[in-house]
Amino acid sequence: MSRAFVFPGQGAQTIGMGKALADAYPQAKAIYDEVDEALGEKLSTLIWEGSQDELTLTQNAQPALMATSLAAMRALESEGVTIAEASFVAGHSLGEYSALAAAGAISVADTARLLRTRGQAMQAAVPVGIGAMAALLGLDFETARDVAAVASEGEICQAANDNDPGQVVVSGHKGAVERAVELAKEKGAKRAVMLPVSAPFHCALMGPAAEAMAEALSQVDIQQPAVPLVANVVAEAVNDPTTIRALLVDQVTGSVRWRESVMFMAQQGVDEIWEIGAGKALSGMVRRIDRAISCQAIGTPEDVKNIAASMR
Repeated sequence: MSRAFVFPGQGAQTIGMGKALADAYPQAKAIYDEVDEALGEKLSTLIWEGSQDELTLTQNAQPALMATSLAAMRALESEGVTIAEASFVAGHSLGEYSALAAAGAISVADTARLLRTRGQAMQAAVPVGIGAMAALLGLDFETARDVAAVASEGEICQAANDNDPGQVVVSGHKGAVERAVELAKEKGAKRAVMLPVSAPFHCALMGPAAEAMAEALSQVDIQQPAVPLVANVVAEAVNDPTTIRALLVDQVTGSVRWRESVMFMAQQGVDEIWEIGAGKALSGMVRRIDRAISCQAIGTPEDVKNIAASMR
Protein backbone atom coordinates (compact mmCIF):
# COMPACT_ATOMS: atom_id res chain seq x y z
CA MET A 1 0.00 0.00 0.00
CA SER A 2 1.31 3.44 -0.96
CA ARG A 3 0.07 6.43 0.97
CA ALA A 4 0.02 10.21 0.56
CA PHE A 5 -0.63 12.87 3.21
CA VAL A 6 -2.60 15.87 1.94
CA PHE A 7 -3.31 19.17 3.67
CA PRO A 8 -6.44 21.35 3.27
CA GLY A 9 -6.68 24.90 1.99
CA GLN A 10 -8.80 27.93 2.75
CA GLY A 11 -12.48 27.28 3.38
CA ALA A 12 -11.91 24.45 5.88
CA GLN A 13 -11.56 26.80 8.87
CA THR A 14 -14.03 26.53 11.75
CA ILE A 15 -14.03 27.98 15.26
CA GLY A 16 -12.77 25.33 17.68
CA MET A 17 -10.74 23.36 15.15
CA GLY A 18 -7.84 21.52 16.71
CA LYS A 19 -8.88 22.27 20.31
CA ALA A 20 -9.52 18.62 21.12
CA LEU A 21 -6.13 17.69 19.64
CA ALA A 22 -4.40 20.36 21.73
CA ASP A 23 -6.19 19.17 24.87
CA ALA A 24 -5.34 15.52 24.21
CA TYR A 25 -1.76 15.87 22.97
CA PRO A 26 0.88 18.22 24.45
CA GLN A 27 2.76 17.97 21.13
CA ALA A 28 -0.28 19.38 19.31
CA LYS A 29 -0.68 22.18 21.85
CA ALA A 30 3.01 23.03 21.35
CA ILE A 31 2.34 23.75 17.66
CA TYR A 32 -0.28 26.37 18.51
CA ASP A 33 2.09 27.88 21.10
CA GLU A 34 4.86 28.03 18.49
CA VAL A 35 2.59 29.72 15.93
CA ASP A 36 1.36 32.22 18.55
CA GLU A 37 4.96 33.09 19.42
CA ALA A 38 6.02 33.38 15.75
CA LEU A 39 3.16 35.78 14.99
CA GLY A 40 3.41 37.70 18.27
CA GLU A 41 -0.28 37.23 19.00
CA LYS A 42 -2.71 34.64 20.37
CA LEU A 43 -3.98 33.21 17.10
CA SER A 44 -4.95 30.10 19.07
CA THR A 45 -7.50 32.12 21.06
CA LEU A 46 -9.08 33.34 17.82
CA ILE A 47 -9.14 29.79 16.43
CA TRP A 48 -10.81 28.33 19.50
CA GLU A 49 -12.94 31.17 20.87
CA GLY A 50 -13.11 33.93 18.25
CA SER A 51 -15.61 34.88 15.56
CA GLN A 52 -15.91 32.89 12.34
CA ASP A 53 -15.77 36.13 10.34
CA GLU A 54 -12.44 37.12 11.86
CA LEU A 55 -11.00 33.61 11.48
CA THR A 56 -12.05 33.60 7.81
CA LEU A 57 -9.95 36.70 7.05
CA THR A 58 -7.26 35.42 4.71
CA GLN A 59 -4.37 36.58 6.91
CA ASN A 60 -5.82 34.58 9.84
CA ALA A 61 -7.25 31.55 8.05
CA GLN A 62 -3.97 30.63 6.36
CA PRO A 63 -1.72 30.27 9.44
CA ALA A 64 -4.66 28.90 11.46
CA LEU A 65 -5.27 26.03 9.04
CA MET A 66 -1.57 25.27 8.88
CA ALA A 67 -1.37 25.16 12.69
CA THR A 68 -4.29 22.75 12.85
CA SER A 69 -2.78 20.46 10.21
CA LEU A 70 0.58 20.43 12.00
CA ALA A 71 -1.15 19.78 15.34
CA ALA A 72 -2.78 16.70 13.82
CA MET A 73 0.57 15.65 12.39
CA ARG A 74 2.27 15.99 15.79
CA ALA A 75 -0.52 13.97 17.40
CA LEU A 76 0.05 11.21 14.84
CA GLU A 77 3.80 11.31 15.53
CA SER A 78 3.21 10.98 19.26
CA GLU A 79 1.30 7.76 18.47
CA GLY A 80 4.22 6.49 16.39
CA VAL A 81 2.93 7.40 12.92
CA THR A 82 5.52 9.56 11.12
CA ILE A 83 5.89 11.37 7.81
CA ALA A 84 7.92 8.35 6.64
CA GLU A 85 4.60 6.50 6.26
CA ALA A 86 3.90 8.72 3.21
CA SER A 87 5.27 8.36 -0.31
CA PHE A 88 4.22 11.94 -1.10
CA VAL A 89 2.84 15.06 0.55
CA ALA A 90 0.60 17.60 -1.17
CA GLY A 91 -1.58 20.53 -0.14
CA HIS A 92 -4.34 22.60 -1.69
CA SER A 93 -3.05 26.18 -2.14
CA LEU A 94 -1.98 27.27 1.38
CA GLY A 95 -1.99 23.55 2.27
CA GLU A 96 1.21 23.25 0.26
CA TYR A 97 2.95 25.21 3.04
CA SER A 98 1.46 22.85 5.65
CA ALA A 99 2.75 19.89 3.62
CA LEU A 100 6.24 21.36 3.47
CA ALA A 101 6.27 22.10 7.21
CA ALA A 102 5.04 18.57 7.96
CA ALA A 103 7.84 17.17 5.79
CA GLY A 104 10.45 19.27 7.60
CA ALA A 105 11.29 21.52 4.64
CA ILE A 106 10.30 24.78 6.41
CA SER A 107 10.19 25.41 10.16
CA VAL A 108 6.77 25.86 11.78
CA ALA A 109 7.62 29.41 12.84
CA ASP A 110 8.79 30.40 9.36
CA THR A 111 5.70 28.77 7.82
CA ALA A 112 3.40 30.74 10.12
CA ARG A 113 5.10 34.02 9.24
CA LEU A 114 5.11 33.21 5.51
CA LEU A 115 1.39 32.45 5.58
CA ARG A 116 0.61 35.64 7.49
CA THR A 117 2.56 37.57 4.83
CA ARG A 118 0.88 35.59 2.05
CA GLY A 119 -2.59 36.27 3.43
CA GLN A 120 -1.93 39.98 3.84
CA ALA A 121 -0.31 40.27 0.40
CA MET A 122 -3.12 38.40 -1.35
CA GLN A 123 -5.72 40.61 0.34
CA ALA A 124 -3.82 43.80 -0.49
CA ALA A 125 -3.12 42.88 -4.13
CA VAL A 126 -6.61 43.76 -5.36
CA PRO A 127 -9.01 46.35 -3.87
CA VAL A 128 -12.18 44.79 -2.42
CA GLY A 129 -14.92 44.62 -5.05
CA ILE A 130 -12.59 44.58 -8.06
CA GLY A 131 -12.03 40.83 -8.21
CA ALA A 132 -14.15 37.72 -7.75
CA MET A 133 -14.14 33.93 -7.97
CA ALA A 134 -16.82 31.49 -9.09
CA ALA A 135 -17.25 27.72 -9.01
CA LEU A 136 -18.32 26.08 -12.25
CA LEU A 137 -19.84 22.68 -11.49
CA GLY A 138 -20.40 20.01 -14.08
CA LEU A 139 -17.93 21.26 -16.69
CA ASP A 140 -14.63 19.57 -17.50
CA PHE A 141 -11.45 21.59 -17.17
CA GLU A 142 -10.95 22.27 -20.87
CA THR A 143 -14.49 23.64 -21.25
CA ALA A 144 -14.16 25.76 -18.10
CA ARG A 145 -10.82 27.13 -19.33
CA ASP A 146 -12.40 28.05 -22.67
CA VAL A 147 -15.33 29.72 -20.88
CA ALA A 148 -12.88 31.81 -18.83
CA ALA A 149 -10.99 32.86 -21.97
CA VAL A 150 -14.14 33.94 -23.81
CA ALA A 151 -15.52 35.73 -20.73
CA SER A 152 -12.35 37.77 -20.17
CA GLU A 153 -13.07 40.34 -22.92
CA GLY A 154 -9.82 42.16 -22.24
CA GLU A 155 -10.01 41.65 -18.47
CA ILE A 156 -8.50 38.85 -16.39
CA CYS A 157 -10.47 35.61 -16.08
CA GLN A 158 -8.55 32.38 -15.48
CA ALA A 159 -9.18 28.81 -14.38
CA ALA A 160 -7.77 29.06 -10.86
CA ASN A 161 -8.54 25.69 -9.27
CA ASP A 162 -8.95 22.42 -11.16
CA ASN A 163 -10.40 20.62 -8.15
CA ASP A 164 -12.01 17.47 -9.54
CA PRO A 165 -13.62 16.25 -12.76
CA GLY A 166 -16.74 18.35 -12.21
CA GLN A 167 -15.51 21.39 -10.28
CA VAL A 168 -13.38 24.19 -11.67
CA VAL A 169 -13.01 27.58 -9.98
CA VAL A 170 -12.40 30.68 -12.12
CA SER A 171 -10.85 33.88 -10.84
CA GLY A 172 -10.30 37.41 -12.09
CA HIS A 173 -12.04 40.76 -12.57
CA LYS A 174 -15.56 40.71 -11.13
CA GLY A 175 -17.29 41.55 -14.42
CA ALA A 176 -15.36 38.87 -16.31
CA VAL A 177 -16.11 36.24 -13.67
CA GLU A 178 -19.82 37.16 -13.76
CA ARG A 179 -19.75 36.73 -17.54
CA ALA A 180 -18.08 33.32 -17.06
CA VAL A 181 -20.92 32.25 -14.75
CA GLU A 182 -23.55 33.06 -17.39
CA LEU A 183 -21.51 31.48 -20.18
CA ALA A 184 -20.91 28.33 -18.13
CA LYS A 185 -24.67 27.90 -17.67
CA GLU A 186 -25.11 28.19 -21.44
CA LYS A 187 -22.41 25.52 -21.89
CA GLY A 188 -24.36 23.10 -19.69
CA ALA A 189 -22.86 23.60 -16.24
CA LYS A 190 -25.01 22.02 -13.53
CA ARG A 191 -24.35 25.07 -11.37
CA ALA A 192 -22.21 28.17 -11.64
CA VAL A 193 -22.02 30.26 -8.50
CA MET A 194 -20.06 33.27 -7.27
CA LEU A 195 -17.95 32.41 -4.21
CA PRO A 196 -17.87 34.42 -0.96
CA VAL A 197 -14.16 35.21 -1.13
CA SER A 198 -12.34 38.42 -0.30
CA ALA A 199 -9.96 38.44 -3.28
CA PRO A 200 -9.43 36.76 -6.70
CA PHE A 201 -6.83 34.13 -5.79
CA HIS A 202 -4.65 32.17 -8.24
CA CYS A 203 -4.86 34.52 -11.19
CA ALA A 204 -2.71 37.24 -12.77
CA LEU A 205 -4.30 39.92 -10.55
CA MET A 206 -2.26 38.42 -7.70
CA GLY A 207 1.00 39.64 -9.28
CA PRO A 208 1.81 42.07 -6.42
CA ALA A 209 1.31 39.23 -3.91
CA ALA A 210 3.68 37.00 -5.90
CA GLU A 211 6.33 39.72 -5.68
CA ALA A 212 5.81 39.99 -1.93
CA MET A 213 6.13 36.22 -1.54
CA ALA A 214 9.29 36.11 -3.67
CA GLU A 215 10.85 38.60 -1.26
CA ALA A 216 9.61 36.77 1.87
CA LEU A 217 10.65 33.32 0.60
CA SER A 218 14.13 34.58 -0.33
CA GLN A 219 14.78 35.16 3.38
CA VAL A 220 13.63 31.74 4.59
CA ASP A 221 15.66 28.53 4.84
CA ILE A 222 14.09 25.70 2.83
CA GLN A 223 15.41 22.16 3.26
CA GLN A 224 14.77 19.12 1.10
CA PRO A 225 11.46 17.65 2.36
CA ALA A 226 11.57 14.22 3.99
CA VAL A 227 9.21 12.96 1.26
CA PRO A 228 8.57 14.54 -2.16
CA LEU A 229 6.00 17.31 -2.56
CA VAL A 230 3.47 17.05 -5.39
CA ALA A 231 3.36 20.75 -6.25
CA ASN A 232 0.15 22.56 -7.20
CA VAL A 233 1.40 24.35 -10.29
CA VAL A 234 3.18 21.44 -11.99
CA ALA A 235 1.16 18.45 -10.63
CA GLU A 236 4.29 16.37 -10.21
CA ALA A 237 6.79 15.53 -7.47
CA VAL A 238 9.56 17.93 -6.51
CA ASN A 239 12.11 17.88 -3.69
CA ASP A 240 14.77 20.42 -4.65
CA PRO A 241 14.62 23.45 -2.30
CA THR A 242 15.38 25.98 -5.07
CA THR A 243 12.60 24.53 -7.23
CA ILE A 244 10.17 24.51 -4.30
CA ARG A 245 10.92 28.17 -3.55
CA ALA A 246 10.22 29.16 -7.18
CA LEU A 247 7.02 27.10 -7.37
CA LEU A 248 5.66 28.68 -4.16
CA VAL A 249 6.00 32.06 -5.89
CA ASP A 250 4.42 30.75 -9.12
CA GLN A 251 1.56 29.28 -7.09
CA VAL A 252 0.26 32.74 -6.09
CA THR A 253 -0.78 33.56 -9.67
CA GLY A 254 -0.89 29.99 -11.05
CA SER A 255 -3.62 27.36 -11.12
CA VAL A 256 -4.04 24.80 -8.36
CA ARG A 257 -3.89 21.61 -10.44
CA TRP A 258 -5.42 19.39 -7.77
CA ARG A 259 -7.17 16.89 -10.09
CA GLU A 260 -3.92 16.28 -11.97
CA SER A 261 -1.93 16.11 -8.72
CA VAL A 262 -4.14 13.29 -7.41
CA MET A 263 -3.96 11.55 -10.80
CA PHE A 264 -0.15 11.81 -10.69
CA MET A 265 -0.06 10.22 -7.23
CA ALA A 266 -2.39 7.44 -8.38
CA GLN A 267 -0.11 6.78 -11.37
CA GLN A 268 2.79 6.46 -8.91
CA GLY A 269 0.89 3.74 -7.06
CA VAL A 270 -0.76 5.76 -4.27
CA ASP A 271 -3.92 3.95 -3.21
CA GLU A 272 -4.55 5.61 0.17
CA ILE A 273 -4.74 9.31 1.05
CA TRP A 274 -4.87 10.84 4.52
CA GLU A 275 -6.30 14.36 4.76
CA ILE A 276 -4.56 15.88 7.77
CA GLY A 277 -6.16 18.84 9.56
CA ALA A 278 -9.53 20.57 9.35
CA GLY A 279 -12.48 19.32 7.33
CA LYS A 280 -12.97 16.67 4.66
CA ALA A 281 -13.12 18.72 1.45
CA LEU A 282 -10.04 17.16 -0.13
CA SER A 283 -11.26 13.64 0.64
CA GLY A 284 -14.45 14.39 -1.31
CA MET A 285 -12.43 15.70 -4.25
CA VAL A 286 -10.13 12.65 -4.22
CA ARG A 287 -13.12 10.27 -4.33
CA ARG A 288 -14.52 12.11 -7.35
CA ILE A 289 -11.12 11.97 -9.07
CA ASP A 290 -10.31 8.29 -8.45
CA ARG A 291 -12.68 5.99 -6.59
CA ALA A 292 -9.94 3.38 -6.24
CA ILE A 293 -8.12 5.57 -3.69
CA SER A 294 -9.27 5.14 -0.10
CA CYS A 295 -9.49 8.38 1.92
CA GLN A 296 -9.23 9.09 5.62
CA ALA A 297 -9.68 12.52 7.23
CA ILE A 298 -7.60 12.97 10.39
CA GLY A 299 -8.61 15.95 12.48
CA THR A 300 -9.63 14.67 15.92
CA PRO A 301 -7.98 12.63 18.70
CA GLU A 302 -10.32 9.76 17.78
CA ASP A 303 -9.13 9.86 14.16
CA VAL A 304 -5.51 9.81 15.32
CA LYS A 305 -6.04 6.89 17.69
CA ASN A 306 -7.94 4.89 15.05
CA ILE A 307 -5.20 5.39 12.48
CA ALA A 308 -2.46 4.54 14.97
CA ALA A 309 -4.31 1.35 16.00
CA SER A 310 -4.70 0.31 12.36
CA MET A 311 -0.94 0.69 11.80
CA ARG A 312 0.04 -1.62 14.64
